[in-house]
Amino acid sequence: MAKFVIAGRADCPYYAKTELLADYLQKNLPDFRIHKITQRPEVWEDWLKDVCEKNKWSHKNSPIIWRELLDRGGKGLLLGGYNEFLEHAQLYYDVTSSMTTELMMVIAQENLGAHIEKEQEEEALKTCINPLQVWITSASAPACYNLIPILTSGEVFGMHTEISITLFDNKQAEEYLKSLVMETQDLASPVLRSVSICTKVEEAFCQAHVIVVLDESTDKEVFTLEDCLRSRVPLCRLYGYLIEKNAHESVRVIVGGKTFVNLKTVLLMRYAPRIAHNIIAVALGVEGEAKAILARKLKIAPSYIKDVIIWGNISGNNYVDLRKTRVYRYESAIWGPLHYSRPLLNLIFDSEWVKREFVATLKNLTATGRQFGGILAAHSIATTLKYWYHGSPPGEIVSLGILSEGQFGIPKGIVFSMPVKFENGTWVVLTDLKDIEISEQIMTRMTSDLIQEKLVALGDKIHFQPYQSEHKDLAPDEEKNLVMSDAADFLNRIPQTTFEKPQSLEFLNGFEGKTVES
Repeated sequence: MAKFVIAGRADCPYYAKTELLADYLQKNLPDFRIHKITQRPEVWEDWLKDVCEKNKWSHKNSPIIWRELLDRGGKGLLLGGYNEFLEHAQLYYDVTSSMTTELMMVIAQENLGAHIEKEQEEEALKTCINPLQVWITSASAPACYNLIPILTSGEVFGMHTEISITLFDNKQAEEYLKSLVMETQDLASPVLRSVSICTKVEEAFCQAHVIVVLDESTDKEVFTLEDCLRSRVPLCRLYGYLIEKNAHESVRVIVGGKTFVNLKTVLLMRYAPRIAHNIIAVALGVEGEAKAILARKLKIAPSYIKDVIIWGNISGNNYVDLRKTRVYRYESAIWGPLHYSRPLLNLIFDSEWVKREFVATLKNLTATGRQFGGILAAHSIATTLKYWYHGSPPGEIVSLGILSEGQFGIPKGIVFSMPVKFENGTWVVLTDLKDIEISEQIMTRMTSDLIQEKLVALGDKIHFQPYQSEHKDLAPDEEKNLVMSDAADFLNRIPQTTFEKPQSLEFLNGFEGKTVES
């Protein structure tokens, strides 16, 4: 079989004459096949140069014709231009062309118009397949650097979903963001349509489908906890207004980080009420820390531990519930298939370790924010997003910070971490779990700080008064899983830099005069 490739400038009359002759041969000869390539006049020379360099050919005019060696492979055999193809057709097939010069010019212009129309149709088709618009706030934060490779790997949204990433931060971070854009492009990810930066507040979250809210950067000191709480309000009010105004109507907002995660989530819900049902807080970071501590004790991989439940304040007072926790692939006298598991509390015989060392270690990590760096924050956010879009593993319990509707006796109106499962693009609170009742004393301790954080931030309460922790009224099985903090711990758990006003508040300078409802 003979297959010829005919390439030429779209407005070339000699390409038009060659094309007509090739069409005639293909129609009348069963083993003659052609493939046509046209290029705009302004790009033809560069395209021809690249083709010739790649195949080590020498050709300078339009058209260029070569034969594909289908039976042997290889780079193809150059035939030449219009004259060479005409001679070949006459010699081998006894066919020639009698097209007039006038007709050649007419067809050449028709070819150019058809080529431009085809390009426009292809561009229109691309715009119909809109990529998923992903925005990341405080993009100069370390978590963003670690999050981008995971998002572009295709593991989160799927290999068939293209994404466009926009890095949003203040003007001072622009140079760093430019270098981050170049590094992201170097990944050459097949799912990444584009990556860009945004430092203009009025353009933030434009048509966003996913918004990742990270810990904001800081530059000014704040000397009291109350000021620190209140400093979160302006930025969350601004973000809420922009999300309502600019984002896609089905936008999903995920709040990560290690400082005031619950508070920032509830404030965003307050100032973006239209999409409040699609705002969540990531709790998998704390869950991961707990699994790692337990895994070191049992000398197994953390991934073998499932169903650790985090209740309460993700970045503060919380209750690590091990009553449903199970361990898989644990080497002992009892062994089973991969799906076989055993209750974790039946495998840790040193109950004092659980009551003392485990709680103290986890409490120290929560208090200082150590180990909750960019890698853990990024992985927690990415995993939560993956579950949100594709569902969590069947039968597995996931901890998630959501707005309480009174489940488990939790007061309404606060963001509280609780057990859920993801399915069908949303989450379902696992209210049917048995034997996970929480005593009134523990619930009061966990909800007190969350309620006060919200009241102080909104100016409804002047001073924050942490709940005084006294464990004497707790049952042993409750006490051993409790990660609580007194007033001093509450202050210490905030990294030093977070006692500073968010640098992102500089965005507000260009936002003056706009009305934002509180």
